[in-house]
Amino acid sequence: MSKGLLFVLSGPSGVGKGTVCTALRGKLPELVYSVSATTRSPRLGEENGVNYFFKTREQFLNMIENDELLEHAEYVGNYYGTPRDFVEQTLQKGIDIILEIEVQGALQVKEKFPEGVFIFLLPPSLDELKGRIVGRGTENQATIDHRMSVAVDEINLMKHYDYAVVNDEIDCACRRIESIIVAEHCKVRH
Repeated sequence: MSKGLLFVLSGPSGVGKGTVCTALRGKLPELVYSVSATTRSPRLGEENGVNYFFKTREQFLNMIENDELLEHAEYVGNYYGTPRDFVEQTLQKGIDIILEIEVQGALQVKEKFPEGVFIFLLPPSLDELKGRIVGRGTENQATIDHRMSVAVDEINLMKHYDYAVVNDEIDCACRRIESIIVAEHCKVRH
């Protein structure tokens, strides 16, 4: 049995990572979605090991100290991260896994797992990206301006990725990513 491949999908906020990843998983049900660890409390209906691996703050800090996470970040007072064991055990079974994470997290993963396949999801244009963020109706102008500034900085980090896919239409973006998955499995180095 050959080892599975790790695919990392990231890009700026508002580019549609979650939407594309959900659509991709619908087309490729054998592709496992990485389950993150978090210190936040479970919400109604969430299951440990399905939605998240729920950890105490002490457990999470121990995971950081013991290098048990491929990446981690603190957000709104809670920690989030990708458990190394879950990813490695899935790959050892010959199953592909996809991580949908922010750019800084993807660069952390690249340091610890350089054999991963890194895909940068781009908006068709910065104007389109701004329109998507504004369309959410949840951000004030200062936050929108900040997100756009961060997006430009993140796009400049695209050179650290293996592939770039424009999310102009969800089905087209999914087909491009499916093609990347097929191509990666045909590579001689694997």
